[in-house]
Amino acid sequence: MIQLDTLERIARSASLFTEEALDETDQTHPFDRRNIHAKIPAKVRRLFDDAHYAQSTFEASKFLDKHIARMSGLKKSGAALMQEAFKEISPTIQLTELSNISQIDEQKGYQWLFTGSVWAIRNPRGHEFDVQDDMEKCLDHLGFISMLMRRLEEADQAF
Repeated sequence: MIQLDTLERIARSASLFTEEALDETDQTHPFDRRNIHAKIPAKVRRLFDDAHYAQSTFEASKFLDKHIARMSGLKKSGAALMQEAFKEISPTIQLTELSNISQIDEQKGYQWLFTGSVWAIRNPRGHEFDVQDDMEKCLDHLGFISMLMRRLEEADQAF
């Protein structure tokens, strides 16, 4: 007799086998098509593959938060962490040289993008009950988180 969780996994995986997903010319995983960052934990992909899209997004968001806390050395999380880590005056994570108005504006812009990722993506999945995301929304969120991760890597190599 098939266990209930095995049956659920099969049912949730069905979305991966639509005509679009079975296109003979493109057998790549959606994470590869969307260039999802390689350092995002494997758990995120497992949740995605099992069609737990909101939970996949939530786990990736928490990973980004913890990654920034480690990089910055700050004992904060969420929006407070992002505001402190990326502030324009003496940031703990400096994304630009901060030597002209354009670079200062870029630092401030990323400060708000990182903060927005907490408010708009992580928090609803962490504080609300039964948030449902479809595959495309999840991939959009993971793509955005991946872009933020890449920007952190660029800054880490530049300074």
